Amino acid sequence: MKKLLCVILSVLMIGAVLVLASCQDNKPATPSTLKFGVGVAISTSTTDATEEKNGTGEVDSTVAVITADADGKVVACHIDVAQIKASYTADGKAVETADTRTKGEKGNDYGMSKTGKTEWFLQAAAFTSLVEGKTLSEIKALVAEGGKGTEEVTKAGCTITITDFVKAIEKAFANLADSNATKSSTLKIGMETEQSLTNYNAETEKDGTNEIDTTIFAVATDADGKILAIDIDCVQVKFTFDGSGKSTFKATEVLSKRQKGNDYGMSKTGKVEWYAQADAFETLCIGKKASEVAEFAVEGGKGTEAVQKAGCTITVTGFVNAAKKIAWTEK
Repeated sequence: MKKLLCVILSVLMIGAVLVLASCQDNKPATPSTLKFGVGVAISTSTTDATEEKNGTGEVDSTVAVITADADGKVVACHIDVAQIKASYTADGKAVETADTRTKGEKGNDYGMSKTGKTEWFLQAAAFTSLVEGKTLSEIKALVAEGGKGTEEVTKAGCTITITDFVKAIEKAFANLADSNATKSSTLKIGMETEQSLTNYNAETEKDGTNEIDTTIFAVATDADGKILAIDIDCVQVKFTFDGSGKSTFKATEVLSKRQKGNDYGMSKTGKVEWYAQADAFETLCIGKKASEVAEFAVEGGKGTEAVQKAGCTITVTGFVNAAKKIAWTEK
């Protein structure tokens, strides 16, 4: 009888262990988090005005947002470009740019399909799909002579120049940081461009300016559209010209506000630097949807009381408007 009881107890114990193991196996796996990074590659060019044609100052801001795993391989990548042309006339007057949409926003309106080519956004998507699973060194090896892609890139469906794509990705790798983003996260980029115009002043012989400020709002979101990781930056370029529409812009390396760091100069006037204020704004965005971030500004362009208490006292109009660019994609 005792032997029988021992056998029954043993069977029950084994069964309990198997049930417990089965329950543990059926628990949903906790998704591992990834590193998140954003990079901006900036290039500029200028032309002088003539009687027949306005002069231009063009700034191309190529933005790449990536997530990467512990092995340094890209899990996801998204790229967009703000190609903005600031114009001025032969008599020194600044001209407002009517269309400041990014290449991605323009879609088929960008116009490559009109010449029989595959549109830019489709080629960019082909490239970003190709870099997924690759390390930085493998991605840099995709650039061939002349800035085009290797045969692997062109066969994937990307025949445009990829030099700035790779530069932006390299900068994104340099900025990788721990985040709450996972393999199921969606990467998004919103870019808002504002202009500030000043005509040439003949009395003081002061150059005119056509200033371009492009704010970048790059995020990783979950299935509900809530922000898991974020990076905000701004590319500010002041194109200058004289009374005859000749460019006086110095073609030096252009850095974003975040890339400038303390050199942006706000601390010289006793204020908290731009990047630190942007960081403070970012902390409030985590866990929020872009549509909720769009409510962070009050009349006059400053942030709400919560934004200012968090440490962001600068104008946040650009941040908010860039967030609105991706808010429409929310479910």
